[in-house]
Amino acid sequence: MSHLVRDKTKLLHRVRRIRGQIDAVERAIQDGGEGDCTAVMQLIAAARGAMDSLMAGVLEGHVREHLIDPDRHPTSREARAAQELIDVVKAYLR
Repeated sequence: MSHLVRDKTKLLHRVRRIRGQIDAVERAIQDGGEGDCTAVMQLIAAARGAMDSLMAGVLEGHVREHLIDPDRHPTSREARAAQELIDVVKAYLR
């Protein structure tokens, strides 16, 4: 079973939360006056962080489902490489 199908409900909840964050950015820009730049930038940073986290999760599922699951054969060279890739991407997207 594909990881997207298995995690569909969780992923859709995350996407809806991100949509809410983007809506908050839009409202802050529409309603804000001068001097609200900091608040808008904080909202944008939070939305970007949420998108990066979503990407990291989907990418990790892809590696584990379609390439190699480091949990199944944790001592194999390929599994270690897969786990290293997952760790590096998660660190990059933080």
